[in-house]
Amino acid sequence: MALARNRRGDRHIDYWPGFVDVLSTLLLAIMFLLSVFVLAQFLLSQEITGRDEVLTRLNSQINELTQLLALEQSNTQDLEDMLSNMRASLEESEGERSRLEDLLASGAGVSEEAEARAGQLSGELDAERQISQRALSQVELLNRQISALRSQIGALEAALEASEARDAESNTKIADLGRRLNVALAQRVQELNRYRSDFFGRLREILSDRENIRIVGDRFVFQSEVLFPSGSDVINDAGREEMEKLAGAILELQREIPPEINWVLRVDGHTDNIPLSGTGRYRDNWELSSARATSVVKFLIENGVPPERLVAAGFGEFQPLDPADTPEARNRNRRIELKLTER
Repeated sequence: MALARNRRGDRHIDYWPGFVDVLSTLLLAIMFLLSVFVLAQFLLSQEITGRDEVLTRLNSQINELTQLLALEQSNTQDLEDMLSNMRASLEESEGERSRLEDLLASGAGVSEEAEARAGQLSGELDAERQISQRALSQVELLNRQISALRSQIGALEAALEASEARDAESNTKIADLGRRLNVALAQRVQELNRYRSDFFGRLREILSDRENIRIVGDRFVFQSEVLFPSGSDVINDAGREEMEKLAGAILELQREIPPEINWVLRVDGHTDNIPLSGTGRYRDNWELSSARATSVVKFLIENGVPPERLVAAGFGEFQPLDPADTPEARNRNRRIELKLTER
């Protein structure tokens, strides 16, 4: 009633449209920031995924090059061992030829066999020299290949370091965007809590004279006897009167909540723990609680509340306020709860 008197006193100056415009602009900015964050997070995720694939490919190439380098080094060592053996054989052949030449020069019983042996050794010596030259060429080629492989490994390591630096920068950006998103979400939760408080305050003013209507936590609770006859989902006359007041409060609140806030009014049906006979319209308390919640939602829709702002849920006897098995506890547990929440 104090709120009504304040409104009648302030009719000559209406600040509310300006406040709604400012709040709408703020919410549009928040939604824009959220959209930018989602897009940025998607792009960063795509970029990080691509970089991870590049890193995996680079690591695979490095492993292959390392294996090839080890193989080439092993081949080089084998060629060097072969070259050492050939050099030893060459030195031995040269020593043998020198000895034979000395014998030939002394003229002491030089025979055709010695000359043939000297010619044979000379041919073998030339063949060994050719083989040694080919081995030296192969060693030089392998050294050049090893140098090229080392250059490629250095380039791959540099690319890997640069990619890791870019990943660290991307992770920093993601952390900053996450912090901004948390701030924006906290602001939206605070706004919804403020409208929920306004909604409960108005319902308290409208329905404060009813003993069977109370607030429990973040829910507005109607005892089932206020709205329905026993075992029925048809709202009685007194309940229809209360629901009409509720519909008016919802419509008034809807005009004040910005459209960017995706709110809904959840209607929860609850029963006591006494099972139904099963011979009536409803087989169990699940069906009865769901039907009562649906009846309230349909009545609110008939009185102008948009259906997309309403949700009906039935809980049967499985969410009691009072777990005691007494008539008083069962009376408290038979109820309809209203909760203003975000979709």
